[in-house]
Amino acid sequence: MMLLMPDFGNLFSTKLLFTLCLVLTPWLYTAAQQKIPLPTPAQLQWQQAELAALVCWDMHVFDGEFYIQSKARITPVVDYNAFNPEKYYMDQWIRSLKDAGFKIAIFTVSHETGFFFHQSNATPYSMKALDWQNGKGDILRDFKIACEKYSILPAVYIGTRWNAFYGVYDFKVQGENEFAHNRQQHYNRMIEKIVTEIFTNYGDWAMVWFDGGAHGPEQGGPDVLSVFEKHQPNSIFYHNLQRADIRWGGSETGTVPYPSWGTFPYPAIGAGESARKEIGANNFQLLKTGDPNGAYYMPAMSDAPLRGNGGHDWFWEPNREDIIYPLEKLVDMYYKSVGRNTTLILGVTPNSDGRMPEPDVTRLKEFGEEILRRFSNALGKTSGTGNTLSLVLDKAQEMNQIVLQEDISKGERVREFILEAKIKGKWKTIYRGSSIGHKHIVPIDPVNSKEIRFVALASIGEPQLKAFSAYRIKP
Repeated sequence: MMLLMPDFGNLFSTKLLFTLCLVLTPWLYTAAQQKIPLPTPAQLQWQQAELAALVCWDMHVFDGEFYIQSKARITPVVDYNAFNPEKYYMDQWIRSLKDAGFKIAIFTVSHETGFFFHQSNATPYSMKALDWQNGKGDILRDFKIACEKYSILPAVYIGTRWNAFYGVYDFKVQGENEFAHNRQQHYNRMIEKIVTEIFTNYGDWAMVWFDGGAHGPEQGGPDVLSVFEKHQPNSIFYHNLQRADIRWGGSETGTVPYPSWGTFPYPAIGAGESARKEIGANNFQLLKTGDPNGAYYMPAMSDAPLRGNGGHDWFWEPNREDIIYPLEKLVDMYYKSVGRNTTLILGVTPNSDGRMPEPDVTRLKEFGEEILRRFSNALGKTSGTGNTLSLVLDKAQEMNQIVLQEDISKGERVREFILEAKIKGKWKTIYRGSSIGHKHIVPIDPVNSKEIRFVALASIGEPQLKAFSAYRIKP
C-alpha cells in the first residue's frame, strides 16, 4: 500500500498540517504529563502543612503504671473510671500546637486499650461508660471544635489492630473455633459502625490514620475502606493493604535520609509481616527513600515523640521531662524531615490532669519561634519554570542556606540538579542534589554572591519551581 503524502507546497496542505499540529501538540503534552504521578488535593494539603502533631491520650496515662506496649496490647484496663482529668482544658492543648506552628493535629480516638474517646452507640467501651462528666463527655468533639477555632486541620487516629478489652490481637480474635469466628464477626461489624460514627458525626477530617494498618474483609477484618470512601472521600487514608495515601518514613526518629521521593512503586505499604519483602528489606529502606520512578504519589511522613531524647514516650508519664528533645535536636529533625520532602509528625501527650505539660508547651513554642526566625526573612526569592533559574539579589551578600520547592501540584519533575553561585564573575558549583519535591532545605558552606542559579541536569517534563530562596541564618 502506498502512503500518499500531502504536497507541502500546496497552501491547503500546509494549513492542514499546521492545524493538525495545533490539535495534536496539547494532546501529546497531556499524554506525557500523565506519566508523572500527581497528588490529590488532600495529599497536597498534607505536604503543604509540613508540621503535624499526634496527640496521644489513652487509659495508660491514668493507671499509675509505666506504659509497656507489649503488655498494654494484651492486658485489659483494670478500672477505666480512673480516667478523671480534673483540669481538662482542650483549648490549651490546641493553642500550644498553634503557637508551635503546627498546621494539622491528629487525635488518638482509640489505641490499644480499645477505649473510644467519643460518644458511641456501637461500643459500650466509650465515653458513655465514664463517671467523668456523667458519661456525657466527648473528647473527639472537643478536639474538633478547638482545631476549627485555632484554624488547625483536624485528623483522627483509630486503633483497630489491637484491642485489649475485646481480646483482639494483630487484627484477630485468637482461636479457630466457632466462638472465635463469631466474636471476630461481631468485632468487625462493631468497628464498621464506629468508623461510620466518626466519619459522619464530626464533619470532615484532613486525614484518617488506622494504627498499624487496617486489615479488610479479604484478610478477615472489618471493611473500613469502603466506609471511608463513602463518607470521607476528600481525606487522606492511611492505611490498609489496598491503599495508602501517605507512607511511614521507616523509623520513629522524625527523620528520613536524602533523597526521599514522594512517589512509590506500590499502592499500599502493608504493615509488619504483611508488607512486601521489597518494602521491608534493608530496614525499610524503600519506605525511607521512595522511588523516583514509582507510579503512585505517596509522600513519606517522619514521626517521633517529643519525649524521645533518651526515651520514647508517646504517652505521658510523670517525672519524665528530662527526655523532651532539646531545641537543637528538634531543629535538626525539621531539616531532615520537612527539609527532605516529608511531613514531620511530632507526638505530644496531655497529662493526667488533662493539660499539655508546661515543659512540653514551652519547648513547642521555642521550636515554632526558632523555625520562624530562620525562615521568615529571605535574602531573596524567585520562582519559575525551565531547566535554569537565576536568583539575583540587590547586592552581594553572604548566604548559608538555600530552600527549593517544586510546584508538586504538577508532580515531582526534577531528578538531578546543581546550585551555582557567581563568585568573581565565574560560576561555582555549591551543591549537587536529586530530589526536591515540596521542600528541600540546603545548608551550604557560606558564600558571598549577588547571583545564584538552579540548573536542572535531569528531569521528567519541564521543571516547575514554586520557590527558590536564599538565607543567611545565624546560629
